[in-house]
Amino acid sequence: MKKLWLAFALLPLMALEADAQEAPPASGARMLILPRKIVSGEHATLAVLDVGGRLTPGVTVEFSNGDKLKTDPTGRAMFVAPLNVERIYGAIQGRTGRVASTIVTLAESPSATQEVALAPRVASLSDRFEFMGHGFCGDADANHVLIHGLPGLVLASSPAYLAVLPPAELQPGPAQVQVTCGQKSSPAFTVVFVSLELEAGNAALAPGEHRKLAVRVKGSTAKVNLEARNLAPEVAELQGGTPVRAMSTGGVDNVANFELVGKQRGNFLISIRLVAPLGPPRY
Repeated sequence: MKKLWLAFALLPLMALEADAQEAPPASGARMLILPRKIVSGEHATLAVLDVGGRLTPGVTVEFSNGDKLKTDPTGRAMFVAPLNVERIYGAIQGRTGRVASTIVTLAESPSATQEVALAPRVASLSDRFEFMGHGFCGDADANHVLIHGLPGLVLASSPAYLAVLPPAELQPGPAQVQVTCGQKSSPAFTVVFVSLELEAGNAALAPGEHRKLAVRVKGSTAKVNLEARNLAPEVAELQGGTPVRAMSTGGVDNVANFELVGKQRGNFLISIRLVAPLGPPRY
């Protein structure tokens, strides 16, 4: 069996190359990261990624209220949340699919203090993780997130939300997360970070062939929920549709299984992501 690390499987949420010498083209934009919650009249930051998970500059983002903006050289863009207390939707210009964000009032998101109210118990080393609360900085780079003492990359932010990519040097296992914004900080909380290793045959998939995919979870013996998406539906069919979810077995050999059926000869492309609900942080 050939072992393929997710970062080499061309997943949409692989580790970002923040210091890449050549920026990806705007035409390759695939994913909009918009804060789930923004605060009326306050700044927020969104990000756009390409299919390889790289921050993508020069991408036009359209909002349901008619506003438009373009990502800067970092692949992100700062904007001011509308004053109306409602939901707003954002989309990458020229692509289908919208991302929703809820607008809350200043009274619902106090700015004098900082608190992490909701966070995941488990997160992937190769994907962003998000948490919500209040007192964060709307300018992504004004937030400082240390994970096991190492700086994470803040992709998207608002006073009520942060999306952070773990540092590349981080190892699987539990780690403390510390958040600061200016003079404000909140108590450190613990997240278990896991690596996901995809195992599949190294031969091209033939028509009618059934191919089993195993995803090994390292860093936790707990059962975790994984979601697979088929990025090359013309080559293969993912059994159960797309996306399809599977729970890992838990234990020392912690693995989740998926199955593909070939439609035409070629190389299949599957993305695997961890699905972890948000809850009260673990201190």
